[in-house]
Amino acid sequence: MQRIRLRYTKRGRLRFTSHRDFQRAFERALRRAEVPMAYSAGFTPHPKVSYANAAPTGTGSEAEYLEIALTEARDPEKLRLLLDESLPAGLDVVDAVEARTSGLADRLTASVWELRLDGVEPAEAERAVAAFNAAEAVEVQRTTKNGVRTFDARAAVVRLETHNETADRPTDQPCAILRLVVRHVTPAVRPDDVLSGLRAVADLAPPVAAAVTRLAQGLFDEETGTVTDPLAPDREAATALPTADPAATAKAPA
Repeated sequence: MQRIRLRYTKRGRLRFTSHRDFQRAFERALRRAEVPMAYSAGFTPHPKVSYANAAPTGTGSEAEYLEIALTEARDPEKLRLLLDESLPAGLDVVDAVEARTSGLADRLTASVWELRLDGVEPAEAERAVAAFNAAEAVEVQRTTKNGVRTFDARAAVVRLETHNETADRPTDQPCAILRLVVRHVTPAVRPDDVLSGLRAVADLAPPVAAAVTRLAQGLFDEETGTVTDPLAPDREAATALPTADPAATAKAPA
């Protein structure tokens, strides 16, 4: 059995696609591309697809990950192209590697987010960011199925800063761009929790909903302060091993 790991995006209007909607679209793409999927056992077999840390509905993403199991070996890049052609524009499969290491989900320990605040002056955003970073704790509330939960949104934030960017927006309208690096902790601290924290510490309240995009997710490197590519270990393992014949791999006993 071969395992392939994929990175895909949620762009434009497709950021409003729920995780369940994406699952349905992806399974249709698997059938359309005639991918030789492995299936689970039992009365209701389903394709062996493992999703990892999906972004919330309404947020864009350049770095969503999943893993599929195949009954026959396929070239990862050719498979990526087939799946990308079978999905709607905006749900784009942009990277694929053969899984040669374990623990993909364990390598998704932090995310980099971009928050676009239309209608907010950059100077106002800078003051709010400074107040948030200076706080030892920033308590926010979130409504859950078990009621309202209060938690600290500051501890999980590794870095929050303003980002000077004027492209792709009307020059006569104020717009602040924030970059956020946040650890994946429990309870999860999401970009909207950080926005609630900015409102709490500095009364920052954008007049319209923020446009939020995940730029990257992976293992947080403590030395460099960056979020690394979670598929890099698989690429490195592939270069360290002799290239296998896909046909031979498919015929090899499990």
